[in-house]
Amino acid sequence: MNPENALLREIYRINSHLPAKRPTLVQLLASDEPSVRLRDGSRHSFRKAELERIKGLLDPGDEEKLLLPIVLEIVSDFRGYFRVRGRVAVKVIDRLLGSYDPLDEPEERLYPRYLLPKVRRELPTTTTYAFIAE
Repeated sequence: MNPENALLREIYRINSHLPAKRPTLVQLLASDEPSVRLRDGSRHSFRKAELERIKGLLDPGDEEKLLLPIVLEIVSDFRGYFRVRGRVAVKVIDRLLGSYDPLDEPEERLYPRYLLPKVRRELPTTTTYAFIAE
């Protein structure tokens, strides 16, 4: 067995909790029971109050661009950090952490890993982990 293939299979297995397809915030807010199907076939439900909180962190029109859940990437190359991708997702996390700068809206950002518990405590149903080997 090729060790690289074994590693890729293991990463896929530990990421089976990720959604098969990520809906937008607008789609979830319009749903009576906002949820998403996961790769393992189960369903993940979102709290409406949490979706409304995120909407309050956004600029008008951003709710159509934000895909949920926000993926907090644990990347093998970035020890001590996690990554968030997507301009609107980064904006949500920056505003949640009180570090938003309107002159700096990157497509991705690295955050110190010690901030993970705060993010997960504040947004438990609208964020998820992904494990990435680079």
